[in-house]
Amino acid sequence: MVDRTKPDQPLVVITDYDYGDVDVERAILENAGAKVVALQAKSEDDLLDVAPNCTAMMNQYARVGAQTIARMERCRVIARYGVGVDIVDVEAASAKGIMVTNVRDYCTDEVADHAIALWLALTRKLDAYNRATHDGVWRWQSGAPIYRIRGRTMGIVSFGTIGQAIAERAKAFGVRLFVYDPFLSDAAIAAHGAEKVDRDTVITQSDYLMMQVPMAPDTKHFLSEDEFNRMRPHAVVINTGRGPTIDNQALYRALRDGRIAGAGLDDPEEEPAKRRAWAPADNPLFSLPNVIVTPHAAYYSEESIQLARQGAASEVARVLRGEAPANLVNADQLAARPTG
Repeated sequence: MVDRTKPDQPLVVITDYDYGDVDVERAILENAGAKVVALQAKSEDDLLDVAPNCTAMMNQYARVGAQTIARMERCRVIARYGVGVDIVDVEAASAKGIMVTNVRDYCTDEVADHAIALWLALTRKLDAYNRATHDGVWRWQSGAPIYRIRGRTMGIVSFGTIGQAIAERAKAFGVRLFVYDPFLSDAAIAAHGAEKVDRDTVITQSDYLMMQVPMAPDTKHFLSEDEFNRMRPHAVVINTGRGPTIDNQALYRALRDGRIAGAGLDDPEEEPAKRRAWAPADNPLFSLPNVIVTPHAAYYSEESIQLARQGAASEVARVLRGEAPANLVNADQLAARPTG
């Protein structure tokens, strides 16, 4: 294949995508003068050959880590399709003067709606009823026990825009709202009709625990064996944040042993989309009837996907045109770099 890239033409590498095509991105980036190369990388080894010559890199699931960044010679920006940048080594990028961007607020409503849907499905035992009726069992007892929602306590861990949107939706059901977020003041949380509590309280006093936690070194396995041991036996856990914030093995044991009642996960700990091969048998949670798992789809609607694709590509286009990106993640780290 002949490389038709002009010597001075910016090269934008899309590491991976599952949108069916990259027509949206290509239209935006080619209009900014770039050549677009789309891969389906599953590991950093798949990126090493393209890293030296790329001017920009965009990633959906593939990790852009220190090994890839070390080989970059021309890269000016790494753009994430989405909010979280835990699959980009931001520190390594910043050290080389590479901008890192994300797409913010493109799926707030979708994720909040999805979290509420998982919560209601588990609390009202919809899956149990559905399986029973399909098997010819027509008894209200097939979902027992079910408890009234009004008057119970919902705990929300991490109270950014999505956590706040979950709270606004949950108010209509008459729950008391507890929030654990050490970065927000009591007043900021109270403005949303919620009460700021400490970590122990949100874990031990919540009937429903909504996890919207970003991935960081200190949030991995935020919920593990000790936390499940201290939760209420009828508690339901919903995770529409990052999968590794919950220890899946510990969660499996807690559900199996009846220490908590149910779980709704939008992303298991191993993130199947980042693996070359995966099967439900890899994770015992898939064998339990009181677990609902969705394929990291909480952010999805036709509208949000369009916004994510346009947003990520537009950030790269801005950088190529010499403009400042709208959502620069590592502004402080770049400003702190030594000059001269």
